[in-house]
Amino acid sequence: MSDTSRRGADRACRQSDGMPSFVERLDAIDLATAAGFELPPVMIYGDDVTPVITEQGVANLLLCRSPKEREGALRAIAGGTDLERAQARDISDNLRERRIVMRPSDLKDATRDLLSARTIDDLVVGFGGLHVPPLKFPTCR
Repeated sequence: MSDTSRRGADRACRQSDGMPSFVERLDAIDLATAAGFELPPVMIYGDDVTPVITEQGVANLLLCRSPKEREGALRAIAGGTDLERAQARDISDNLRERRIVMRPSDLKDATRDLLSARTIDDLVVGFGGLHVPPLKFPTCR
């Protein structure tokens, strides 16, 4: 990579305030250690999230027109939680009609074969062994 290309790539990997988008170590790891958490608390900035998948469905956040609509899509797949119950049914229905939110029944042709990872072990292999899932997840360990 040329020096010019490298400088352009460096700028592209930084936030508008100059902070790097990618870091070697998350501050959340130190926080988890200090607080005695099993896992670090990590929050992903909303504009960097595209689909969110839960047992209740898929929210295609890239299709949302506003932050309020993104919130509505997340509420629609929040699975019987207070977050979901706080939303009027017609809002969720509208998002579903526009295919921003899809329920399992909307994905008629979807099968497990379409997933790139079918098991937790597939994820471990896909990440080159860098991720060790919590013991509560069944694997072939």
